[in-house]
Amino acid sequence: MNSKAVLSQAEVGQIIKAARAEAQANQWAVTIVVVDDGGHPLALERLDGCAPSSAYIATEKARTSALGRRESKSYEDMVNSGRYAFLSAPVLTSLEGGVPIVFDGQVIGAIGVSGVKPEQDAQVAKAGAQCLE
Repeated sequence: MNSKAVLSQAEVGQIIKAARAEAQANQWAVTIVVVDDGGHPLALERLDGCAPSSAYIATEKARTSALGRRESKSYEDMVNSGRYAFLSAPVLTSLEGGVPIVFDGQVIGAIGVSGVKPEQDAQVAKAGAQCLE
């Protein structure tokens, strides 16, 4: 039988804290969502001044990254490269800002961020995802 790490609330708190610090250092109002490896929400934090719709978008970015085992940007890149069939794929969003959380070579969850430019969302998400390394 295989075994793998799972995110506890302690790690989820660390991830949120690292992502929040990155967003606040840049004065970006974002929503940060952490999900488990099945895409189920473990935590959501919407910073002051962030649009309510970002909570939905950040969740879908995280879920897409967890289920796809890759950054959500890769799906956006596929569509932008002309693979329009991916618009009907069972991923939930093809927007940049979802990043898998990898531990010991396995995806154990993901983080999604929404509220600023796509590359800024990804920057915040990566700060959170990489804090456990």
